[in-house]
Amino acid sequence: MPLRILLVDGLTGEKAVYRKRGEKEPEFGHSSNVRKSIRLVVDVSGSMYRFNGYDGRLDRTLEAVLMVIEAFESYSMKFKLDIVGHSGDSAEIPFLSSESPPVNEKEKMDILKSMHAHSQFCWSGDNTLKATATAISTIRSDSVPSQESYVIILSDANFSRYRISPVEYGRLILSDPHVNVFAVFIGSLDDEATRLQDSLPAGRSFVCMNNSDLPIIIRQVLSSSVI
Repeated sequence: MPLRILLVDGLTGEKAVYRKRGEKEPEFGHSSNVRKSIRLVVDVSGSMYRFNGYDGRLDRTLEAVLMVIEAFESYSMKFKLDIVGHSGDSAEIPFLSSESPPVNEKEKMDILKSMHAHSQFCWSGDNTLKATATAISTIRSDSVPSQESYVIILSDANFSRYRISPVEYGRLILSDPHVNVFAVFIGSLDDEATRLQDSLPAGRSFVCMNNSDLPIIIRQVLSSSVI
């Protein structure tokens, strides 16, 4: 079964969601007419490109982004999806705005190409902390009081190289009670990602080293919090 469909199944609970486009879409999130806001923060740092041949981290990231875009494209009335990147160049690189989502396959591919190119040509460095803080602040300021807000960070877990404290990052994840923040480590040198997961708040981080695990992890994050 395609990875995209596995993800959508987790969101809607409907295994045949793509069986017939003319069918009535399943109702979920019906308790409020306010759209839930989701901000996907993608690691497009130089290390993502450099170590892609080592563990496929950039390929998995692009695959994850495409799955999320396609899973939410039929639910724009229920969710606001924004996608930004971070690297040594910047803590906030816009890739997709909920106000102007891609309307065809070419526009989706352009987003992925932009991410790949940025990772290939950006300066070295890491802005994970600033990117996470910026995402929390931005989504909070853009949300109305009753709106549910979620930040999902895709990172290559390269914390030790840039002396990022897991304890400090854990505090940041829990810094705003109105924003649910999750980290998905999609790359790792040795066992750093696992060690980071053990150091962060329970249930707020995941390790993904195999493509087959990716839809399960993203489905778990979204279905356990958004629904």
